[in-house]
Amino acid sequence: MRQNPARRAALLDAGIEVLAREGARGLTFRAVDVQAEVPNGTASNYFSNRDDLLTQIAHRFYERLQPDEATMTASLAGPRTRARFEELMHELVDRVSDFRSGYLALLELRLEATRRPELRRLLTERIRADIDFNISHHEKSGLPGDATTVVLNYLALNWLIVERLTLPDIFPEADVHRLVTELVERVLPPDEG
Repeated sequence: MRQNPARRAALLDAGIEVLAREGARGLTFRAVDVQAEVPNGTASNYFSNRDDLLTQIAHRFYERLQPDEATMTASLAGPRTRARFEELMHELVDRVSDFRSGYLALLELRLEATRRPELRRLLTERIRADIDFNISHHEKSGLPGDATTVVLNYLALNWLIVERLTLPDIFPEADVHRLVTELVERVLPPDEG
């Protein structure tokens, strides 16, 4: 297997684009090669089989979606109020939605995970770890709410993002903003004092 990290990343990014555009059935080594604009056969030099490619795409998605240190530091700045929590939820929805192809690829990966035990294991571990991290980060931040607040927002906002990316006419952009605000207002009690 080839080990050029930049080439591997480019192939995985191409795989994300193929998954988002063509779905799991369209994900072939050849399609990845075409998307990455590399010679035919390049992807097969980097990934042992389709399962390996799918698993590596899942890892790459999370690498790209992971907020940078500045974003994480900024999330701890500002007042510890419901309004600040709401602002962070808007930023989250926008950040994830801005990586449209990545999120659509993740949906395809989640469907494939129902048929591929290794991919299911990876996604289960990764998503559970993300939820646990988000709960821990929230608790350390001093923002209002508890673990259940984080989980309820995770569940509701993920589906809102799915609607936004797959059927955008259901909730026009003006409604997306309003719905995030309403969710926070209904899940979190008003600030005291």
